[in-house]
Amino acid sequence: MIQRLLTAAALLASVLTLSATPAYASRDAVQLGSNINVPVGATVHDAVCFFCSVNVQGAVDGDIVVFFGNVHITGSANHDVVNFFGNVNAEDNSSIGHDLVNFFGVVRLGENVAVGQDMVAMFGGVHAADSVIVGGDRVSYPFFIFFLPIAIFGIVLIVVVHELRVHRRRQFYARYPSPPMPPGL
Repeated sequence: MIQRLLTAAALLASVLTLSATPAYASRDAVQLGSNINVPVGATVHDAVCFFCSVNVQGAVDGDIVVFFGNVHITGSANHDVVNFFGNVNAEDNSSIGHDLVNFFGVVRLGENVAVGQDMVAMFGGVHAADSVIVGGDRVSYPFFIFFLPIAIFGIVLIVVVHELRVHRRRQFYARYPSPPMPPGL
């Protein structure tokens, strides 16, 4: 009985494996630990990078997503640019089609840079020229806004634990006016 169930499960798994539709992402660039470079005149659909950087001199038609790396744009990014724990540098006369989002990093925008919709810089800094055009909202929260409540909570916790230990020590010494004698003497 168990052998029939195992045979049926294996047959079902092989049918599902053979009938799966393969994904076609021939124009996407996805890397883990190796930088993505888009040279002048080249086009990439999406660029996704973990623990590496994306350098765009050509064009990226889709999104640029980077975790723990930097984004450097001298060409055009025609959709969103999202970066976590890294910097975004857009050189003079470059463009970002939709949104620019950066968490825990610095955004540097050169002269005549165009951001199509919103620009969000959370817990980092923004250095932008006066000629930068942002089609939507500009949102920027500096780094200390994230760590100030955590630091206050940590200090309060340390004070409470210290005072609790001092209180317990006073209660202990109140019960024993002199230090207790070690056993066996």
